[in-house]
Amino acid sequence: MVAPSCRGEGGTGDLVQQERSTAIRVVVASTVMLSFISFWRGAAIVLSDLASSAFYAGGIAEEAIGRSAPWFILGVMLFSFAVRSIYMESCSMYVRGGVYVVVRDAMGPFLARLSVSALIFDYILTGPISAVSAGQYLGRVINEISEMLHTGMAVPPNQFAAIFGIVATAYFWWSNTKGIHESSTKALRIMQITTVMVVMFLVWCTLTLLVRGPSQIPPAPLASNLQFGKHDLGWLAGTRWIQISAVVIIVAFGHSLLAMSGFETLAQVYREIAAPKLKNLKITANIVCIFAVFSTGVITVLAGMIIPDAIRPQYVDNLLGGLAMHLVGPRLVRLGFHIFVVVVGVLILSGAVNTSIIGANGVLNRLAEDGVLVPWFRKPHKRFGTSYRLINAIVLMQVVTIIASRGDVNLLGQAYAFGVVWSFFMKALGVLVLRFRRHDQEYKTPLNIHVGARQLPVGLFLTTLVLFLVAMANLFSKQIATISGVGFTLLLFAIFTISSRLNAKARRETKQGLEQFNLDMRPDISGGGGAIHARPGCILVAVRNYNRMTHLQDVLQKTNLRRNDIVVMTVRSVSTGAGEYDLAENQLFTNDERELFTQVVQVAEKEGKTVDLLAVPAIDPFDAMVQTAAKIQASRLVTGVSARMDSEELARRIGHAWEKLPEPRHPFSLEIITPDRPSTFVNLGPHPPRLWPRDVDLVHEIWLELSDNYAGAKLHHRDVLGVALRRMQEQLQSKQREEVVQDILQEIEHREEPVFNRANESDNQPTAR
Repeated sequence: MVAPSCRGEGGTGDLVQQERSTAIRVVVASTVMLSFISFWRGAAIVLSDLASSAFYAGGIAEEAIGRSAPWFILGVMLFSFAVRSIYMESCSMYVRGGVYVVVRDAMGPFLARLSVSALIFDYILTGPISAVSAGQYLGRVINEISEMLHTGMAVPPNQFAAIFGIVATAYFWWSNTKGIHESSTKALRIMQITTVMVVMFLVWCTLTLLVRGPSQIPPAPLASNLQFGKHDLGWLAGTRWIQISAVVIIVAFGHSLLAMSGFETLAQVYREIAAPKLKNLKITANIVCIFAVFSTGVITVLAGMIIPDAIRPQYVDNLLGGLAMHLVGPRLVRLGFHIFVVVVGVLILSGAVNTSIIGANGVLNRLAEDGVLVPWFRKPHKRFGTSYRLINAIVLMQVVTIIASRGDVNLLGQAYAFGVVWSFFMKALGVLVLRFRRHDQEYKTPLNIHVGARQLPVGLFLTTLVLFLVAMANLFSKQIATISGVGFTLLLFAIFTISSRLNAKARRETKQGLEQFNLDMRPDISGGGGAIHARPGCILVAVRNYNRMTHLQDVLQKTNLRRNDIVVMTVRSVSTGAGEYDLAENQLFTNDERELFTQVVQVAEKEGKTVDLLAVPAIDPFDAMVQTAAKIQASRLVTGVSARMDSEELARRIGHAWEKLPEPRHPFSLEIITPDRPSTFVNLGPHPPRLWPRDVDLVHEIWLELSDNYAGAKLHHRDVLGVALRRMQEQLQSKQREEVVQDILQEIEHREEPVFNRANESDNQPTAR
């Protein structure tokens, strides 16, 4: 065995025998390493889910409750400000982790498992309804183009939507299995494009109303104006309850509530929002709600005014497409805008499919981290290291749902509303209970009344009450949703309960399982005699798969421990939500880490070298590696090849993570070791560039000419390079920018680079400064 306190090189004789009697020390960081994002990016991530409902919520609601639906959709989006406050209060109490953690801390694990089961049902339905809705938009625009061109070709929308939904789900299944998630940058770009679409809708709709006036005004949201579909009253049909106006309004509100799905993502991104966190959370939440009011609420009302009542049922599955085709202007222009709407819809709805898989996987990983799921579910993929079994289960349920729905968006919407409202209600109830148990809220839901020394949370209570009434109304009015939702929820609840008991039994039976490692839990890690004994200038080796240890063996063989210490780290991958609350010891260091470090110890022992062992929990492994290298002041970060990306992309990702470090950034080199090939070296940070021989000759020629004719002996080669760089910088800020960029691209394209295998010879820097 290897103990980190032993330094130097030598054999493994008596020293190793002595070390076997003591447990090996492993430093485990108890704080999750995070990468921080702006409130704009946070809002984009939330809106990728929430704003997608604009494409299907209006049509589903109108088919259920009649032509007053647009006003209820708008009312739901205004009500989202109240729900926003609940999530903000939850985050401000450091009870962060979404529905599960809030309900668990407030009302215990039993109700927590029940509520999270409903939440999983919500996530499972989010993917199919988004993918199928995108397929509906795409299929119908294909038919419109075909009709315009008189090709005679038409696709059946429902079947086409179902096939498209399965293909889209399969694509994101593979992306998540590989572990390549959509970045916040992509989410931001999609929301920027969506904002353009929303603004065009608002301006064009206003112009249409000014030119030809509204075709009709949607009836006021009164009980007398509601026209429920044949199956949209469920078990309430024919009862006295449905004769009460307030009950009718609540039922109609429940049929529209699916327009507000997506707030659970707000709790998940909170921990990653940059400081000041609470202030930026408020800005994020306000951006989300205001955008949703206009993109979903106002545009749905405008569709109700502009698309004639007699025609609008044809567009129940692609309401925004119908609105685009009924604006003023030439048909060809309107068709072009319709195609743009479909492209935006496919982007944002496909993003919602990805979000649903990531969200469900994150929640289930969170349950595994809390001991609710047995370790079998979290067994990492042999090649990619992802929790592929959970991903497989999620996607399988989504594909089955798509096939069962046969591409019917309305059917999916009815079932989807069940999970949405019950997860909202359980979240609100948990926050309400915690209001009386805790008093450390940095933010409180507005409308609080002081009665003596007590504070009555009137606003929080009313919001919770509304959600409860809507949840009960949905329970009795949506037969399909209730049967499927309750059945699915109870099934998941049973699985979670049995799994948690098996986990508890397994922990009792393997109580001594981790005794060979002495876990040193630290809130943070640092070098120079702190948590890590390694000296500054050490070599940090990142490991993840015990079947891929070639790069560690290479470092152990070539490193002289008198000059450089070796630190071996693994990133304990956690879900986004896990970054929102403290993890226990058994959650931070699982059997996976134990198996991995056992192999590390054996490899090091064979080489007669000592290493420091470090486990770091993180959401993004690239951020974790870079932050760790900076904290312990490593001179080199070494990693093996990745199964999911080539060396250039791996270097780019790590380089991008380095650029996000706060100033002053610690410079170090990155080495990517590939078996049977020269290593790839990347210098992270400012460093002297390596010039090609022809470049050195060119600098010398210019120096000769200038020194002979103008400057004399005072001129140095570095002066020539300095002027050239400043002139280039000026040109990049001028009209000559494109010309300079083209020259650089041509230089890259036509050069023939030799392969270097020394760190100080490489100038391969994806994050050039």
